Amino acid sequence: MSWIKVVDYENADSRLKKIYDRVKGPNNNIDNVLSIHSLRPHSLVGHMALYKNVLHNSNNELPKWYLEAIGVYVSHLNQCDYCVQHHFEGFKRLLNDEEKAQNFMETIKNDELETFFDEKHLAGMGYAKQLTLEHHTITKEDIVHLKSQGFSDGEILEINQVASYFNYVNRTVVGLGVNTEGDILGLSPNDSDDPNNWNHN
Repeated sequence: MSWIKVVDYENADSRLKKIYDRVKGPNNNIDNVLSIHSLRPHSLVGHMALYKNVLHNSNNELPKWYLEAIGVYVSHLNQCDYCVQHHFEGFKRLLNDEEKAQNFMETIKNDELETFFDEKHLAGMGYAKQLTLEHHTITKEDIVHLKSQGFSDGEILEINQVASYFNYVNRTVVGLGVNTEGDILGLSPNDSDDPNNWNHN
């Protein structure tokens, strides 16, 4: 499951189990990306607060399918197969169109995003790519370009935060050898109106 020790649900002490109870899925399943924090439960709390508010908060204005698409794309760029698998399942569920979802994945693999996105949304994906692979090249003009495509400042912040979150979690997963063994792919905390509800279903 990973290259460092992980405490599972059954062996968690009371403090960790209390946190696990907030994030668990069916049959007390804890995603490996979350249980990797088990030796430092406070970092799991920080991870979940960031994740829930960046990706699953009703105050976001960009469509959730688009935010998930950014997550899948950034994870692909970072060669984080774990996050690609998990979040592609979430993307498919939100899109509710299997063929279109598979087309999206092919455009990512072939670096042909322009065949899937309109000009506006393509610009947002381009910014996410630049933030991931060449963040040091970003200038004010890149933000001005996003505004010219119709993104508000708040929406640009959403793209920035989702891309930044996935860069963080990709490095957590890849850097500690986390894999999907035992995971239920695609579970997420979908009660977007309650930022404190972390339950995965």
